[in-house]
Amino acid sequence: MQNETKKMVGASQLVLVGRLAAAQYGSEAELLAACRRREMGAFEQLYRAHGARLKSVAYHIAGNRQDAEDAVQDTFLKAYRGIDGFTGASSIGTWLCRICINACYDVVRKRQLEAERAEAPESRTRPQNQMALRAQLDDALRRIHPRHRMVFLLFAVEGMKHAEIAAILEIPEGTSKAWLFEAKRELQRLLTEVRP
Repeated sequence: MQNETKKMVGASQLVLVGRLAAAQYGSEAELLAACRRREMGAFEQLYRAHGARLKSVAYHIAGNRQDAEDAVQDTFLKAYRGIDGFTGASSIGTWLCRICINACYDVVRKRQLEAERAEAPESRTRPQNQMALRAQLDDALRRIHPRHRMVFLLFAVEGMKHAEIAAILEIPEGTSKAWLFEAKRELQRLLTEVRP
């Protein structure tokens, strides 16, 4: 009981500190200026505001929690180092998401190289009776074109609008819509085909 009380008090303090810190920078421009001055509180607020979404995006690209966390950590490190290069042409969240996607690709490439060097083929053995819809969907997502998968995940899982996706991926909004259509069509085909 005492341990639970400590956790609750700690959580309450965290919420209070979080609210105070959130009030510290009233606008994105103020937050950006503070980040450029290398104020750690500003970067903490940036992490609190965008960390959860970036972890979700990273998880869907990398496919596992550890690689996703590595990619998000790398994202904020790159953001810290490159904040002066941020021009403000997009929102800071869009900029962070673009960095995160690139960091995920780096992590995935690194893991693939490590796997090739070890010459240990990745094997996932699942009993047929456990191949649920989620597993089939994950398998189908891995099999569709990477660009289509990215748009599908940002739209369907992250709830982003096509304008945001277009800014993050640096493509026209119409391309984002077309790729989403293609992703849905590919997924439907893959999920309805008869597997041996």
